[in-house]
Amino acid sequence: MPDSEETQSAIEDATFDFTMGDAPIAISKLENLLESHPECFAAWHALCEIRYSEKQYAEALQAAEKAHALDPDDLFINTSLSRIWLELGSKEKAEHFGAQAKIADWKEQLKNPDQAKTGLDVTG
Repeated sequence: MPDSEETQSAIEDATFDFTMGDAPIAISKLENLLESHPECFAAWHALCEIRYSEKQYAEALQAAEKAHALDPDDLFINTSLSRIWLELGSKEKAEHFGAQAKIADWKEQLKNPDQAKTGLDVTG
């Protein structure tokens, strides 16, 4: 299910706070959003990435696992999980999620072969 305009706006607002150097405010905004929208994949993924950037790997893992439960075939969440597990010292789990990310990428290339060849968005 796609995220609403309201949730997307809130995620962008939190992301802006993070890029301006205020990670605690960004995290707080995302956590508040997730209290009322726990099925929002994009919010979980944003929270995961901010926690990862802040070297809060255990918290990043929790957020990534929530996002992964909502969309286990997403290329980016599998990549995030691979990076997190590498930081947490599990090469085996990092390789597992890295392989899942490659599979997700291949599936996308099979769905959109023209875009994969050119790297351009041919959907308009």
